[in-house]
Amino acid sequence: MADVQTPSRSTADRTIPDLHQAHFTVYDLTDLTPVGNTLLVRIDHHQGTAEFGILIGERRGQGLGTEATRLTLDWGFTVLGLHNILLTTFSLNTAALRAYEKAGFREIGRRRGAVVTLGHRFDHILMDAVADSSPAQSSAARLPPKTRASSRS
Repeated sequence: MADVQTPSRSTADRTIPDLHQAHFTVYDLTDLTPVGNTLLVRIDHHQGTAEFGILIGERRGQGLGTEATRLTLDWGFTVLGLHNILLTTFSLNTAALRAYEKAGFREIGRRRGAVVTLGHRFDHILMDAVADSSPAQSSAARLPPKTRASSRS
């Protein structure tokens, strides 16, 4: 005789996927070490929007953040069908600003002097990437035609 139990609320919450966020681990492919995380949060499937975040640990400056950003944008645009992905950052984070722009984000707004860090004021920057204009293209679209056709099957 099988014992069927109704899952508790906490168990049920853990088993139901959250359709409003997606978290990814970033690996350095040279040695398969996990080096950070990216995420899409506040995913609104009806509006086609989400917000992006990233954290890279000790291996910053090697292009891993740029590539992880591109891959996350590609996933959001091609798998989820999103149209617009937003991020916020600070003007003191110049390396991240360059990486975001390389990956397809563009500045859309700035709150001047809105952030105080170490006794200095910095700008709060809003950036977005739009599916139609982002260089983050589907990896399948970058494959040669013969490979692309075989990857669909």
